[in-house]
Amino acid sequence: MIQTDIVIIGAGPVGIFTVFEAGLLKLRCHLIDSLPQPGGQLIEIYPKKPIYDIPGYPIVNAGELVSKLLEQSAVFKPGFTLGETVVTLEEVADNQFVVTTNKGTKHQAPVVIIAGGLGVFEPRKPPIENLEKYEDKGVEYIIKDPEFYQGKRVVISGGGDSALDWTIYLAEKKIATEISLVHRRTSFRGHLDSVQKVMDLANQGKINLITDAEVVAINPNTSGSLGAVVIRHASLGDIIKETDHFIPLFGLTPSLGPIADWGLDIEKNAVKVNTVDYSTNRKGIFAVGDINTYPGKLKLILSGFHEGTLAVQSAFAKIYPNKKNVLKYTTVNGVNGF
Repeated sequence: MIQTDIVIIGAGPVGIFTVFEAGLLKLRCHLIDSLPQPGGQLIEIYPKKPIYDIPGYPIVNAGELVSKLLEQSAVFKPGFTLGETVVTLEEVADNQFVVTTNKGTKHQAPVVIIAGGLGVFEPRKPPIENLEKYEDKGVEYIIKDPEFYQGKRVVISGGGDSALDWTIYLAEKKIATEISLVHRRTSFRGHLDSVQKVMDLANQGKINLITDAEVVAINPNTSGSLGAVVIRHASLGDIIKETDHFIPLFGLTPSLGPIADWGLDIEKNAVKVNTVDYSTNRKGIFAVGDINTYPGKLKLILSGFHEGTLAVQSAFAKIYPNKKNVLKYTTVNGVNGF
């Protein structure tokens, strides 16, 4: 049995930063994640993706951000159970919780913080006949390493931040020889700055921007891999676009998985929390990051940092009800590990 002050379910960026904030209060943390390494989606899905809205970083790659967060929290010596999925959460005597994984590893703590991101997720796939046939043969749903597309022709489909950001990155870094962005509307859902950058790249002839259109079919090459996509345009009809890679970036379909069975209040596939401290309806269980929901919720990493910071303040009060927690600024007291 692994015993600690706080069990954090999810070792993504929010979970890792929560370790740091808990450490400032001399609370020990142990993180559990189904992935084989810390970092969550930032490492598993887009480690090279640039992030623009982290304070103090005009631009930082997802993988670099995870490395910095791990370095920052290392002084507090967090424990990790990686490559295992939490399946049960039981409340036992003395106001303790026992968290058990699919491999039978048990963890005990008076406080549990759920930082599971989107939970269990699958990419949203466009309704294209035989699409699965070309997976790993030119069709990818996520970009893990942009250098994989060096010197290749790429068609990206989608209208959100991921599609916009990767189009910008591949074009500005001059990685792909040809980049086409296909979107079924003329307006985009992403940040306005990213939309403007895409428009500028299109006007400069650095990308092909095809709006009012969608990819409806795939044509194979002589080896049976992806050879071309069929783009159906609202006014121009079908366009055959030869390409090496088709990347539909339509987001992820999340599922709470076992979390849905833990007696928590759920709304629209997310855990409802009190914004005073991001506590759930079960005392001693908190939810931070993309896994939670509340009025005005923004699914941003920096919002998760704030939520984790407040959650550990209440965690301290639960663990040490007779102690007074006095806020101490790191600029005055520094950071002292265990």
